[in-house]
Amino acid sequence: MQRKAIVIGATGLVGQHLVKQLSELYDTLIVIARRPPRYINASMRFYQVNDFDNLAEIFTSVGVDRKTDAFSCLGTTKKQAGSDEAFRKVDRDYNVNFAKLCQQKGVENFFLLSSMNADMDSRFLYNRVKAETEQSIIALGFTQLVIFRPSLLLGKHKGRPLESIGQKAFQLISPLVSESLSLHPISAKRVASAMAMSAHGIYERNKYRTEPMTQQVDVIENKQMLAMTRVKH
Repeated sequence: MQRKAIVIGATGLVGQHLVKQLSELYDTLIVIARRPPRYINASMRFYQVNDFDNLAEIFTSVGVDRKTDAFSCLGTTKKQAGSDEAFRKVDRDYNVNFAKLCQQKGVENFFLLSSMNADMDSRFLYNRVKAETEQSIIALGFTQLVIFRPSLLLGKHKGRPLESIGQKAFQLISPLVSESLSLHPISAKRVASAMAMSAHGIYERNKYRTEPMTQQVDVIENKQMLAMTRVKH
């Protein structure tokens, strides 16, 4: 069976690693972004979108169907977005719209990058919006929905000075900090690996399934991602 995947947020910290890993798992990898990802190979089909408000137009020609797995790593910060409203538009509305378009095309498996502190009752806008996004996509009823909640992401954050400072501080103490701690920072590459591994695991489990599947929502917390991507020496 020809395997196909579609990704948004492919040029972000996690997304740029994810597309490289997914290209080794899928026969066709559809990437929708404002600019081409750093890694491109023959299996990729890149669709440039200047405004995600026009995402529905792109979907008329991308060839998404029931056999397509969907991945979203799309996200921003309030500072980058410029306002609360703009932040919600990118982090919540664009992600939910993408999920709806995928569902309309028959997509059954959806993989969402969220955040460790996603909480509807949080006093922080970032955490509330992440939770709102999760709940809206859960309500769509995908057969398989996997939500990934990483802690502080390690990697080069363009335009995120506070996170860069946090990373530098962590590098000084990292030899003394156990990965068994739930708040332990995680590299973007390991988050991408966890997403790719989860998708492949679902594929292997469902390959010979004959009975109908019911909706299943899995939340992969930071500690679990650290464990599943740990390199054993």
